[in-house]
Amino acid sequence: MRGVAGGMLFGIPLLFTLEVWGIGAAASPPAMALVLAVTFVLVSLLVHTGGFRRSMRVSFAAILRETVEAVAVGIVSVAGVLVLLREITPQTPVADALGKIVYEAVPFAIGVAVACHVLGQSPDQVDGDATGAEGRGSARGTVADLGSTLIGAVFVAFNIAPTEEVPRLAAASSPPTLLAIVAASLLISYGIVFEAGFGDQARRREQRGVLQHPVTETVVAYLVALAASAVMLVLFRSIQVGDPWPLVLDHVVLLGLPAAVGGGAGRLAI
Repeated sequence: MRGVAGGMLFGIPLLFTLEVWGIGAAASPPAMALVLAVTFVLVSLLVHTGGFRRSMRVSFAAILRETVEAVAVGIVSVAGVLVLLREITPQTPVADALGKIVYEAVPFAIGVAVACHVLGQSPDQVDGDATGAEGRGSARGTVADLGSTLIGAVFVAFNIAPTEEVPRLAAASSPPTLLAIVAASLLISYGIVFEAGFGDQARRREQRGVLQHPVTETVVAYLVALAASAVMLVLFRSIQVGDPWPLVLDHVVLLGLPAAVGGGAGRLAI
């Protein structure tokens, strides 16, 4: 979960980039192999650095195993999101699908390695952070959560809102696809904040403020991310007041995915 969350935090903006889709679809097998090799080298360096900080003795086999795991998690995560966005369908040629996955997997795999070997906390650290959780104010904590969610959502999704990727994806979406994106957005947001082991996760679970139960906090934060997405889309005239609600819903839910990821990252910062 930590690896998937880290991959999302690092790689979700690139998943909404038309140019990367095109480059990946046009890539030759040697180019894909080169990209994978570069990714493997970068991830292995991150794994070695993280392992060296934990112990002076890091075996080559351990570095190789963890590098393969990080790259694999990145590839599987990317493939899942591209299928969810219908950028990869059963009609997509295998070579095109592979190229998109390989190119998009670069930041995801790096994010997986950073999350697992740099950002993660040890159990001792998490337990120590849990003390004093009851002292956090309920109303102030809720306001801080909502504010940080809004900031994080805008920070991540603002660069995506004015692009043509959202209308393109919206045109290919369907009600089952939108429901799946909503479910994925909620699960990813919940995982980033409450399951991935980032920051003061134990303290967040101990909070007893208004709307600060993990489930209610996740749902409310997602609604904030959707509202922020709608405002950004209106500002950039991707949607307008008076547009048919199915069109508005398609655009808002699609942009809500990166906004929810940003909102989760924002809540980690407080």
